[in-house]
Amino acid sequence: MIVITFGIVIALAAAARSTWSPCGLSMLSQITPMAEAGRGHKFASTARWFVVGATLGGITLGCAIAFGAFAIGNAHVSTNDAVALTAGLALTGAAVDAHLFGFGPPFLRRQVNQDWLSNYRSWVYGGGFGWQIGVGLTTYVMTAAVPLMIAVGALTGNPLAAAAIGTLFGLARGLAVLLGGRVRTPAALIAFHRRFEALGEPVRQAVIAIQLAVAVIAALIVAPLIVSAIVGIVAVALFVWSGARDRDAEIALQLRAVPK
Repeated sequence: MIVITFGIVIALAAAARSTWSPCGLSMLSQITPMAEAGRGHKFASTARWFVVGATLGGITLGCAIAFGAFAIGNAHVSTNDAVALTAGLALTGAAVDAHLFGFGPPFLRRQVNQDWLSNYRSWVYGGGFGWQIGVGLTTYVMTAAVPLMIAVGALTGNPLAAAAIGTLFGLARGLAVLLGGRVRTPAALIAFHRRFEALGEPVRQAVIAIQLAVAVIAALIVAPLIVSAIVGIVAVALFVWSGARDRDAEIALQLRAVPK
C-alpha cells in the first residue's frame, strides 16, 4: 500500500509540473472561452473532450505501467525491496530535475500539431490534444517525476493500482485546461499567463521537494537509521543547492538584461 501511495503522490506532482510545458501553456492559450468563441465553438464542450481525451491517454499509459507491475508481481519483489528502489529512484529523479548531473528536463521536445485547431472539429482537437498530453510521453516531458511515476507504478506489483496511477495522471493533466475557463478577453489572457509564469519555478521546486520527501520517507521505512539520516542530509543539501543554483541563474539573467 505504501508504494501505491508514493505512486499517487508522484503522479499528481508530475501532472502539475507538466502543465508548464510548451504544450500545456499552448493549451491554456488556445482552449479558452475567448479562443473557442473565435472558432465558433463552445469552451465547455471542447474542454470536456480534452479532459476525456487526457483521461484516455492516462488509461493508455496506465495499461503500459500495468504490464510492468504484472512482471514485478510475478518476480515476487518484496515490499521492502520495492520501497528501497523507490527511495533510490526518487532521489535520482530529484537530482535530474535539479540538473545535478549537468542535464535535465525538458525531454522529448515535441509539441502537438497546432494546425488541428483550424482543420478539425472541436471534439477532434480537444480529444486528440488531450490524449497526447494525458499519455505523458508523446510531448514535452518537463520533469523526471514522469518516468519516476512509471517506475513506481510498476513497483507496486499491482496491475490495477498501476493502471489507476496512470489514469490519475492523465485526468489531472486534462483538468488543467479548466484553469483558463475565465479567460474571455485578451487582457485577461495576458494577466492569466503572467500569473501562471510566475508560478513555474515555485512549482518546479515543489516537485523536487516532493521527490526528495518520498526518498526520505521510503528510506525511513526500510533502511537502517544511519542510512536514513544520510539520505535526509543528501536530500536537504540537494534542495538547498537547487534553490541557490536557480537564484544565481536568475541574477545572471537579470544582469544580461541590463542595458550597457
